[in-house]
Amino acid sequence: MLTKKQHELLVFIDKRLNESGVSPSFEEMKEALGLRSKSGIHRLITGLVERGFIRRLPHRARALEVLRRPENLEIARPASPQPMPENVISGRFGGAKAAPLAADGDGIALPLLGRIAAGTPIEALRDNSSFVAVPPSMLASGEHYALEVDGESMIDAGIHDGDTVIIQRTETADNGAIVVALVEGSEVTLKRLRRKGASIALEPANKAFETRIFGPDQVRVQGRLVGLMRKY
Repeated sequence: MLTKKQHELLVFIDKRLNESGVSPSFEEMKEALGLRSKSGIHRLITGLVERGFIRRLPHRARALEVLRRPENLEIARPASPQPMPENVISGRFGGAKAAPLAADGDGIALPLLGRIAAGTPIEALRDNSSFVAVPPSMLASGEHYALEVDGESMIDAGIHDGDTVIIQRTETADNGAIVVALVEGSEVTLKRLRRKGASIALEPANKAFETRIFGPDQVRVQGRLVGLMRKY
């Protein structure tokens, strides 16, 4: 049995898939259900997955498939699922258009949100028109995005200025992981995460930069580094 909000979300996802063949973004789901944050959408989707109503498609950002509908979900659907065009990934990130596959057909296009530079939250970096082709083997489970590195604070970890980093979207990370961290709601940075008692340290990988220490409420993890691409 579904909760009211789970039912509303299932109806919305099913309708959008039927109309366009593309999953709605989390932002669109949040607005459609009148929720204040995307974390509520994460919980609702997890509930729908656990109950067998939808499933997440692997290696595709925010791509969902409706597996079954409750009896009172009255939405006209085609007799058989309509296939997606071969050059389109089902799913969008933050309202971005569906991204084409790489020309060789082996890459997955991720949204390239911009340069990861101090002073700008990730949400403000979003560029709905830019994508980067990434080998599927480079991706972990869940949602991903790409960022261009600005600066040399992580050079000793092999991350250079101008590199493209592949980020798995997550709000948690192991101690010692390299993460995208939002500091005090206004500054985003790529650093190694260290938890020291009640404090959080963001460590650079360059002796020319200082480790910064924050309280637990001052830092929010927005993603974890899972890959890197470099042009020569």
